[in-house]
Amino acid sequence: MQSLFDTHAHLNDSQLEGDIDGILARAADEGVDRVACVAWDMPSSRSAVEIAEKYGNVWATVGVHPHDAKTVTDESLAELRELSLRPKVAAFGEIGLDFYRDLSPRDLQEAVFRAQLKLAKELDMPVVIHSRDAGADTLRVIEDEGLPAAGGVMHCFAEDTEYAKQVIGLGMYIGVGGPVTYSKSEKLVDVVRAVPLESILIETDSPYMTPMPHRGRKINEPAFAHLVAEKIAELKGISFATVAEVTTANAMRMYRIKS
Repeated sequence: MQSLFDTHAHLNDSQLEGDIDGILARAADEGVDRVACVAWDMPSSRSAVEIAEKYGNVWATVGVHPHDAKTVTDESLAELRELSLRPKVAAFGEIGLDFYRDLSPRDLQEAVFRAQLKLAKELDMPVVIHSRDAGADTLRVIEDEGLPAAGGVMHCFAEDTEYAKQVIGLGMYIGVGGPVTYSKSEKLVDVVRAVPLESILIETDSPYMTPMPHRGRKINEPAFAHLVAEKIAELKGISFATVAEVTTANAMRMYRIKS
């Protein structure tokens, strides 16, 4: 069975954290043998690290989502720096801008995004970027601040092919998850067909964005990453084995995981 890496799952979410042993066992049954547990605020950053330190095939990210930008203090940034030095922490994220829900003021979202980008650059850690209805502003901030040498990924990619090429040109990957299996995701389908497989990461965003045919019936979990990989293989006219091999290598490279 080919190995898959779920590069974005919230094992620290209340819907999943009570059954991590079972979730990882079901993932392994589907060939998903590595998982990145992604944070969105300070408590989830701490829990991501705890989970990663407990499970050998899980790595953590730390960071504050734009929804929670209003909660960030100098003490928060200092703690993120400290957490990032733990051996199982592989990236900063998810960080960025969300102008769809505007749960934090936009100027504050941008300030916190810039602060976390600076910290990631200083520590040379890749970044997991969330951008919703903020495409131009997200690119503006990235171009202003620059990316860490380790690069990063545009999580849950939802822009068009031209935007994807800009993101890839900046040294980032495209995060592709359950929406690629939805009937109304023509734009994402076009992106997957157009961009090189070497620029794609597979993610589930568990417990959200459940892929078909489980959408609306089951909570998403890392085991369903194989459905995303199968859809990418179909769209690109290549084998599942090739998708698994290349996207796993991409993830290992970005997260700097050797085995």
